Amino acid sequence: MGRLTRAEMQERNRAKVLAAARDEFTERGFRDAKIDGIAERAELTRGAVYSNFPGKRALYFVVLAEDAERAPEPPHPEPGGTGREALGALARAWVARLPLATDERHGSARLGMYLMPEVLAEERTRRPFAQLMKLDAILLGLALERLRPPDAPPVRLVRVAEAALTTLHGASQMADAAPGFIEPFNVVSACEQLAGLDLDDGWPPPHIPYIPQARPADEPWSPPRAVDAVRGEPARLAGDGVVAILGLHRLEAAEEAVRATPPGVTVTTVLVTGDPDELAPLARLAIADLCGHLRQAFPPSGWPRLQVVHDESGAVAAAAGVPAVSDETEAAVRVEASRIVARADGRGACHATAPAGGGAPDGQPPTSSAKRRK
Repeated sequence: MGRLTRAEMQERNRAKVLAAARDEFTERGFRDAKIDGIAERAELTRGAVYSNFPGKRALYFVVLAEDAERAPEPPHPEPGGTGREALGALARAWVARLPLATDERHGSARLGMYLMPEVLAEERTRRPFAQLMKLDAILLGLALERLRPPDAPPVRLVRVAEAALTTLHGASQMADAAPGFIEPFNVVSACEQLAGLDLDDGWPPPHIPYIPQARPADEPWSPPRAVDAVRGEPARLAGDGVVAILGLHRLEAAEEAVRATPPGVTVTTVLVTGDPDELAPLARLAIADLCGHLRQAFPPSGWPRLQVVHDESGAVAAAAGVPAVSDETEAAVRVEASRIVARADGRGACHATAPAGGGAPDGQPPTSSAKRRK
């Protein structure tokens, strides 16, 4: 067997560190886990661990993200055909993974119990996480909207999705803090009831003092291969559509692209960050945590038409003409016939690049008279 290249050696060491970290976190818990212990398990030096990951929290986020992305789906899922059934199926899949009162304090079932304390520890993790939850709610809300009966009036269901996710994340926190307190069947029933709530939801136009005008362009569009995290399959980037490059502080703008784009047009949100070592795995975790369950609970016809691509290297952003990215990035391009034909930057970019004829996608609901998005 030939000698490994430097890149192959780095990849092998990274895999060894991750496997060792998973064992360390499982057996000792995140708080008591030590970098020295991880290095010893991996049979590497402490410096080798730090050459692959900037710290213990970054390692923790990567371990959780990989577990969420690789979680097996049931061989014969039974997705719901209505919003009520789909929310119930989503809740059942969610509570099935919750730790039981009989589980050990440390173990694989409780591997994620320190996630929220670590997210809350600093503003630089709290703010992106809040936007990631917004994006999760948008994805779930769009999926619920696609399951409306054909004769039902159009209605935005993102607020219903927010209520369901609040219930489910709250159940997760209580299962960690007070094992045995949560009755799973009650959580499922509560989520089913949410499907019928009228939360006076509507979609107002973007509340932005100045919406930029899209600039005409005529540039080649040759994106690299990427994965759609919503569907868990190769992203459809080569066809016509809108591609939004969004930093982790601007993820809620993804809804502007969807609402302003006609049905049938592909919309892709490309997630970028100025801190790929720590925030990129947090983004992967938040999206995989929802979408793995969403694919179980919703039929393919009910999956949101929004694609989500994690762009840790910035390669997709660069192909779109956005070479420098940060958590505040907001840019969008419109693609037609393998050419970028329009682009915009700054707040409102997603709305500005929508193709002509947008404005009422998928039966867009009217603006709520009582509440406005801020």
